[in-house]
Amino acid sequence: MKYLIMQLIIPYVSDINLNSSGVALRESLRKFESHPIARVNWQVYPYTPAVVFKIAHNLDGIILQYQVNERCFKACYTGINEPVYKDSCVEFFISWDQENYYNFEFNGIGTVLAGYGQSDKASRIFLPEVLIEAIETDATIHGKKGDFTWDLFIHIPFNTFVYDQLETIKGKKCTGNFYKCGDDLPVPHFLSWNAIDAPEPNFHLPEFFGELVFGE
Repeated sequence: MKYLIMQLIIPYVSDINLNSSGVALRESLRKFESHPIARVNWQVYPYTPAVVFKIAHNLDGIILQYQVNERCFKACYTGINEPVYKDSCVEFFISWDQENYYNFEFNGIGTVLAGYGQSDKASRIFLPEVLIEAIETDATIHGKKGDFTWDLFIHIPFNTFVYDQLETIKGKKCTGNFYKCGDDLPVPHFLSWNAIDAPEPNFHLPEFFGELVFGE
């Protein structure tokens, strides 16, 4: 299999800020393209729920929307930095310096796990709770057994990236990846936007991040 490095141009929006409502966030992203998270990297986990994301940035930070349709929905964890990857989960990893990266992980009700460091999981640290609490999330969930649809809007302020000095990201290039997982669901799955070449499920591999370019 040939592994390509994906590139994503991230648009800039000027009409929303950290005080904007969930409705305003949805409206701001309506006009932008959706990108699939559909790469099955490990054939022993073939289940592929329908997942797309949108991403933009503004003066305050980064805005994300995930839309998911899957057979089972689980959201047990409600505390900051609890293992939300065991629930119905979407994730965003980003590196500004090619050495360290931030991982942002969200279950379907918006509970956040966020960390920083290099790919050695033992050396990674959780972000301070006060910064994670400032991440805005807005979730909607619909469905019944065997057919659930949910979406999640996320606004990550720039000061969340506490180990980098980001006065602006207009025109900036970095690397990252987007994921969907559910480690403890009846049918576990591990999907990515950019392909991963590893013997077993592992999202903490920045060498397989794609290129992110923040538009002006």
